[in-house]
Amino acid sequence: MKKFRLAVSAAVVMATIALTGCGGLSESGKTAYEKINETLVSMKSFEADATVTYISNKTNHTYSTKQQCKTSGEYRIEVTGPEKAAGNITVFDGKQIYQYNTRVAGKMNVTSNEASERLELFLTSFVKNYVKSNEVSVAAAKLDESMCTVLEAVIPGEHPFLKTEKLWVDNNTRIPAKLVIYDANGSERIVVEYEKFNYNVDLPENLFKIE
Repeated sequence: MKKFRLAVSAAVVMATIALTGCGGLSESGKTAYEKINETLVSMKSFEADATVTYISNKTNHTYSTKQQCKTSGEYRIEVTGPEKAAGNITVFDGKQIYQYNTRVAGKMNVTSNEASERLELFLTSFVKNYVKSNEVSVAAAKLDESMCTVLEAVIPGEHPFLKTEKLWVDNNTRIPAKLVIYDANGSERIVVEYEKFNYNVDLPENLFKIE
């Protein structure tokens, strides 16, 4: 996985100009969209508790997860529920991916192959795709009792179930509420719902190291 530099594309700048009414102006003179955009592109790391639902044509599977990730690429994701899956951890240290279960001593899988379905779970991947998308879609929507800005991005590659994605971000807190990944037909395939989220957390290097 290569490191990436988050930068605002020309398309994003044009969208900002066109959508100055999205959420209204704050005391600083910036719209909700502009403030959210600044927060996302300046993000260096995040830590989150989130439920992840995988949707197929026949069944849905939902997992509780703890995600810790840097924009430089390193990440750690732990499954915390349901009980039968709890303890499964995947760590990427920038070079290799380690998969193991804390309940099973001595069992570890090491690979350099990244699974697209796992990588796209992270907000850092969404931001990378968003700023690289040629077409930018931004809208306002209400989620539960909060007003959100909804950002849409195109997922690169030819994966049939990973074509586009949308991110709902709370206008007041700038905290992401939900990330949905769609297939080529526009059907939901992966839904990430954030229960707790913190930007720019100090994540120690040994968090991504496996002895």
